Amino acid sequence: MKWHFSHQLQVEVFRRNFLIRVQLEDFDPGIEIDNLSADNYHIGGISSFVGLVRDMYNDHKLISMTLEHYPKMTEKMLEEIQSEAFKRWSLEGCLIIHRYGQLNPGEKIVMVATASLHRQDSLESCAFLIDWLKTKAPFWKLEHSTECDNGKWVEAKEDDNIATRKWDKIIPNKARDI
Repeated sequence: MKWHFSHQLQVEVFRRNFLIRVQLEDFDPGIEIDNLSADNYHIGGISSFVGLVRDMYNDHKLISMTLEHYPKMTEKMLEEIQSEAFKRWSLEGCLIIHRYGQLNPGEKIVMVATASLHRQDSLESCAFLIDWLKTKAPFWKLEHSTECDNGKWVEAKEDDNIATRKWDKIIPNKARDI
């Protein structure tokens, strides 16, 4: 299958809704959540996270941020991250939307949402997704600030690596039920 820069992968299996989009366009979190849960009355809870472009970076005013990616590499990794969430938790649905291109302060960058029968699966898996996306998804951020007109590439933060590693030690609900 050939992927395009902006695509939608949607598969329904046993009432489960898997959705991954990498796109230039903005999105509406309310509409996305409605679509994630549409016609699935088994869902007892949905958790979501929406990441925004901040206006400050290291005490400098941020003018804009440019996100770059290699489509095939990015989509493959997002599918692997989503698949890992389904292995660890009992989910009815999972949504990952990540934007690329030039974004300004206040604009939405990313959204993850998970739907499950019970809140704990939804809450934990949502946190897992955003933690793994921050360190494993191949997006490169070039921040343009008042400090540097040409931009500065953002390095991974140790706090993000620590947040990702904590999931190696956590036994999710699905594993506890076995």
